Amino acid sequence: MMKVNIAEARNGNGREIPFRFSVEAEDIGAVLEHAELKDIVVQGSVVATGAAYRVSGRITCRKDFICDRCLTPSVAEQVCEFSEEYCETADGAEDDSINCFDGDVIDITDMIRDTLLAAQPLSNICKSDCKGLCPVCGANRNERECGCDSFVPDPRLAALQQFKNLK
Repeated sequence: MMKVNIAEARNGNGREIPFRFSVEAEDIGAVLEHAELKDIVVQGSVVATGAAYRVSGRITCRKDFICDRCLTPSVAEQVCEFSEEYCETADGAEDDSINCFDGDVIDITDMIRDTLLAAQPLSNICKSDCKGLCPVCGANRNERECGCDSFVPDPRLAALQQFKNLK
């Protein structure tokens, strides 16, 4: 759990209180199906703004995955920025649209997990220009060109190809 003590921030508006956490993905529930997040470091600060507390900072981590195009093991460094406001609960009433807390501690675990998961791309690609595997022989096109004819005709035009073959 990542809990930030805001007791020092209460005493002075605008004063930044820094924090730093190192966590494992499993500890905060940031487990991915086809990849693994490692070396997660959360750095940031809390600032009392008068009506609320602004928690902002940066998450850095390493992502180990298998490329969806060429099937090679890959590693990517990820950096995610975050910024949220938290308000103290009044009379125990909580509003789901506002981040609330009680006491001198703000738990940012859910925000960090959600930020990490939302930052993940839909597909894991080793590099933006990854050529993938040859559909004929399975060779990795990033390493060498295999020379296979990998032309795949458009299935919507198959009837025209048959018409051309009749002549």
